[in-house]
Amino acid sequence: MPYGEGRREFLKTGGGWSLVAMLAAAGMLPSAAALADWNQAAFDGKNVAETLKALGIEPATTSASLVLTVPDIADNGAVVPVQILSRLAGTTRLALMVEKNPSTLTAVFEILPDAVADVATRIKMAQTSNVVAIAVAEGKVYSATKEVKVTLGGCGT
Repeated sequence: MPYGEGRREFLKTGGGWSLVAMLAAAGMLPSAAALADWNQAAFDGKNVAETLKALGIEPATTSASLVLTVPDIADNGAVVPVQILSRLAGTTRLALMVEKNPSTLTAVFEILPDAVADVATRIKMAQTSNVVAIAVAEGKVYSATKEVKVTLGGCGT
């Protein structure tokens, strides 16, 4: 690439992003929050049962085919690694909850029909608590639970 070509390309691209930012600031583009399917009631839930109800999910049955991988002890509650793997056929949704967090619901993942229902993330935990994974598969609801001991403060501390 000749000298200056990369710079010109960067300036052209940057100009496009500047236009998008100006339109968004002027209210001519919807914000990301307006585009999201936000369920405030689910995030306001103070326990697992209340959160499931707000998500429109019935109580769950424990299943060995739903694998929740979290550490037994989290040295730092601000970054707790979590993996949920559903071996249940037809899994369409995975949810993650922490019973003693200020907001019980931590995440919801919509799973495409041909996708492997396997997600990994990092969460914050306020204190030692049960972490609950929920899977919706073929109209039924399944769960897996594991207690995680938190030794250093996470959210809310």
